[in-house]
Amino acid sequence: MIKDKFSKTTSLLLIATFALAMAGTVSAVDPKPIGADGLPEFVTAEGATLELVTFFLFFVGYIAMGAAFVFFMSERSNVAPEYRTTMTISALIVGIAAFHYYYMRGVYADYGTVSIEYRYMDWIITVPLMALKFPSLVGKEAITDAKFLGMGFTGVCFTGALIMIGFGYLGESGALGGAAGGWAGLILGGVGWAMIVVATGTPWSSGKGVDNSKIAPELMWSANALRWFIVVGWVIYPIGYLFSPGAELGLGDGNQELLAVFYNIADIINKIGFGIVAWMGAKKATEAIAA
Repeated sequence: MIKDKFSKTTSLLLIATFALAMAGTVSAVDPKPIGADGLPEFVTAEGATLELVTFFLFFVGYIAMGAAFVFFMSERSNVAPEYRTTMTISALIVGIAAFHYYYMRGVYADYGTVSIEYRYMDWIITVPLMALKFPSLVGKEAITDAKFLGMGFTGVCFTGALIMIGFGYLGESGALGGAAGGWAGLILGGVGWAMIVVATGTPWSSGKGVDNSKIAPELMWSANALRWFIVVGWVIYPIGYLFSPGAELGLGDGNQELLAVFYNIADIINKIGFGIVAWMGAKKATEAIAA
């Protein structure tokens, strides 16, 4: 009983801290004209449909991520102790994303610019957490001792995430140089994604680092759902990358709004969806333990 109360108190404190921090990040800079409807004039101008959609998705992104943070922290005490780490990781992913989406929305509203810097600051933290949430759900018994370049499951996933995000940023920022560098960033970033897929597996097979036979039956659906997100859901990101102005991949001059739309949709689906299916698995496993 005491432990349960402590867990609930901790959850409430974290939620309150998150809310206060969000309230304290209001920007005092507002160089773009604001219309009578309270929206930046450039997103409501005639023919600015894509700009309005982009602004809307930034707004929805940080509200949805913040709401998901509250939900995951609230549900943390409603699952068995062995799955509370999974819920904590889920909350961290969307909580960190909510902060960055708030800033990205502000940059776009104030300056009309889609920030790749804030985007990659978010990804360099949340993508490794998304990859490492897999073992926290399926349990250490299901993680094999297989090695790749001397690295186990955790090392492969973490390194793959860093490669994927690192080369993606280098390609989009122009650091690799022109169109050739843009394609290099996309291809080399894909190597990192492939490392994670090989380690975690696909919806149709065990991964090199995961033994499906040792995953509890009540968790199997959630484990495969997480794999669907990694194998299919993450493919939305390179589609957005194709429109990156900085990558210079030959699609006109690039389009920062299309880039943001694809990235925002992918984040909302993958980060919140990742947490939801993990929560569903944890709830099923908790019910099985109680039975």
